[in-house]
Amino acid sequence: MTEHSTEESPAYTTPQNPEVDLHDNRRQVLYWRLLARLFDHEEQATLESASLAVVEDIGLPSGLLDPQVSVDSIVQRHPELASEFDGLMAPAPVDDGARDRAAEVRRAALVSKVLLNVFASGSGTVTAGQLARWQSDAGWLELALGCKPGELRGGRGGGRAGASTAGPGVSPTGTGGPGRTPDLSRLIPAIGPELGAIEADLVKRMHLREVLADPKLAAQLTPSMSLIEQLLRDKNNLSGVALANAKALIRRFVDEVAEVLRTQVEKTTVGALDRSVPPKRVFRNLDLDRTIWKNLTNWSPEEERLYVDRLYYRHTARKTTPQRLIVVVDQSGSMVDSMVNCTILASIFAGLPKVDVHLIAYDTQALDLTPWVHDPFESLLRTNLGGGTDGTVAMALAQPKIAEPRNTVVVWISDFYEWRTEQLFESMAAIHRSGAKFIPVGSVTSSGRGSVNPWFRERFKDLGTPVISGHIRKLVHELKTFLA
Repeated sequence: MTEHSTEESPAYTTPQNPEVDLHDNRRQVLYWRLLARLFDHEEQATLESASLAVVEDIGLPSGLLDPQVSVDSIVQRHPELASEFDGLMAPAPVDDGARDRAAEVRRAALVSKVLLNVFASGSGTVTAGQLARWQSDAGWLELALGCKPGELRGGRGGGRAGASTAGPGVSPTGTGGPGRTPDLSRLIPAIGPELGAIEADLVKRMHLREVLADPKLAAQLTPSMSLIEQLLRDKNNLSGVALANAKALIRRFVDEVAEVLRTQVEKTTVGALDRSVPPKRVFRNLDLDRTIWKNLTNWSPEEERLYVDRLYYRHTARKTTPQRLIVVVDQSGSMVDSMVNCTILASIFAGLPKVDVHLIAYDTQALDLTPWVHDPFESLLRTNLGGGTDGTVAMALAQPKIAEPRNTVVVWISDFYEWRTEQLFESMAAIHRSGAKFIPVGSVTSSGRGSVNPWFRERFKDLGTPVISGHIRKLVHELKTFLA
């Protein structure tokens, strides 16, 4: 893209021509920007600002212009757009009516998003998360062309969009609708190899696999949350020595975090005093300070001796531990830090007496990890990072576990960017009204960073169960206060 072509590209201004020209100008701005981004690494400021004005004017999210934001993220926050991406680029039936130029502008913005995310793959080292995001965006491209996810890449599902066929979620499941099926005999030879080449290049730039395959290099790795995220995302693609080294790193990280969290749990132990029952009159319960204070009137200055009329004993803490703790964890990509921390935390509470812990992980499907709740390492190995977000499938597993609401606490960890918002919130409110303790957790990370859907945040606040977010110590304290 040359400087000359940028100047000739139409900037977004109010034209003096009819409204038809306005729509045409808008559409051209979006496509000029797409070409500039694909073929010239230098950002064209004029095109960027003009495109932003177009997108905002037609009521689309500005995230469409950010190549670092996946289509999944856009649709998760704006689920109404899912149906627009499905069959977006498939040949449409011939319509003898007038052109809908406003719709063409909107279509140009969505098409530009999909093409830019898939074909502008950048350079440099690639993480497993970036690969997963690209695979998901490639799945959206295939859906936009009217194909099934993975169909243009030899039938291999691609990321979150590819997983959508397994159940409901933010990803569309259609095949383009009637009358819009593309000519695959032309698309597969033209686009399929290109997508395969891009994907192969991304995998090649993932040097982590090479490191894991070398025991000496793998031993030099220091486990961190970002590294564990990559290992969890890529674990199904590893085997042999590389897989063994990956598991060793995950186990090492889990043990280190577990030790820290276990210390926090022990420090925040609390108990309610049962003053209706006299304390046991044994020496270990003797309250020496109180005994001295209460008997100070019996002090004899002449003899320098304190005469004790009565001994005072400490009350022991009465355990009011609820019978059941149910932890539900969103395993979508944005919740990795919280998922790892809370899976480990669940195992720690499972080791406490009289606490029956159940663990559920979900995306568009739910997985009951209760049989492995005592071993966070095994639990994490069974998770599948990414996927859509449909909490109703997790609720279907969680609700039957609430046998005695008054003795049950439900901890729900998610950013709450959900597919079925009203339905899920109503079921959560029902748990709260039943008498069970419901604790919504937006993010409990090592850094304390995270975002929560404001729609859910406000409704949880009105319900009297505000969202916990920030450092995981907050959740530890909340749970210990309730459990002890």
